[in-house]
Amino acid sequence: MSVAPRPPRAARLTLHHTTVTDPLARPLLDELTHEYTTRYGRPVDLNREYPAAEFAPPAGAFLLLLEDGVPVAGGAYRRHGPDTAELKRIWTHHAHRRRGLARRVLTALEQHAAARGYTRIHLTTGPRQPEARGLYLAAGYRPLFDLTADPESIGPLPFEKHLETPRP
Repeated sequence: MSVAPRPPRAARLTLHHTTVTDPLARPLLDELTHEYTTRYGRPVDLNREYPAAEFAPPAGAFLLLLEDGVPVAGGAYRRHGPDTAELKRIWTHHAHRRRGLARRVLTALEQHAAARGYTRIHLTTGPRQPEARGLYLAAGYRPLFDLTADPESIGPLPFEKHLETPRP
């Protein structure tokens, strides 16, 4: 009698609310820094640009998407105005792209921000990040720039989205 092979176990994805300084975040942030440096040809210091405290509660948040306890994607928001959160550092590890993980992080950040009273999201992405531009357009973000213009002529590409108020 033969036994049918077991199907592979599905990976378990969990959201982990933490801080930018969490050692679990370091590999993703290092890869993000390397990617920005490579795409834009100049060194980037995320810590100097955006202090960790800006992504801490109650005004901000930083989360990681873990697969079986290993970080595969992440992102953050910080206060941009009284009712506006600004998304930053949305990132997917290079080995885990094209799986919808950035979209999961984006959705989780939107829900978290809405639950904290934010009614609007603002973000910018770089002109050399067409993947991010596509993600935000597909997720319903409104471009605050001319989509037909050469992105390099614009600089950072701004987007916004109004959030629905969560129901109790």
